[in-house]
Amino acid sequence: MRKTRLAVKFDRIVLVSGLNELFKTELSKFIMRIIGITGTLGAGKGTIVEYLLNHHGFRHFSVRSFLSRRLAEKGLPIHRDNMVELANALRRERGPSAMAEILYEEAVSAGGDCIIESIRTPGEIDALSNKGNFWLLAIDAPQKVRYDRIRLRGSETDQVSYETFLTDEAREMDNADPNKQNLRACMERADFTLNNQGSFDELYYQVEAVLRVLPALKKLQNPPR
Repeated sequence: MRKTRLAVKFDRIVLVSGLNELFKTELSKFIMRIIGITGTLGAGKGTIVEYLLNHHGFRHFSVRSFLSRRLAEKGLPIHRDNMVELANALRRERGPSAMAEILYEEAVSAGGDCIIESIRTPGEIDALSNKGNFWLLAIDAPQKVRYDRIRLRGSETDQVSYETFLTDEAREMDNADPNKQNLRACMERADFTLNNQGSFDELYYQVEAVLRVLPALKKLQNPPR
């Protein structure tokens, strides 16, 4: 009889522990702010991410980093063409929102406000919008300004000619296939569009303006019952 009672007690402890974890997960989903970032190549998405991390305590979940890890695991070169091909393959396998769903689950596990960067298909926007407390930021700047910036940052995927840069962007801007990048459609659906052809301070001012209005928008998304 003692063994039976101990077993029942242990089961209750496990059940309560499981419910506590479920409650914490659901609470995290309710209170966390999710900011998705989309935009043209080299527009300054990483600059916004760094600012939100350092000044507002957001956590960062990057499609680029995720794809780089997967390519490294496969022993494949890490460059834009392979990243695009891998991302498209994952979307064909798991649906248009695959990348956003993967990073969202990582964000929920980590807890707290998060940035998912970058959003490249309308399906990803649909999936994250259904989670609640999601806002999409788009960022843009003139093409030549953006090309000069990516050359300066000097990452492995950025060492390309201006012509290749324009070709890469054109390929990702429009697509009828829901499993492929469609930056133009994503930017058109953004809640906020930031212009990054000025100074860092000018960009930071725009980011702060967005953050100031998010509480009011959250109330509209979640009206009292």
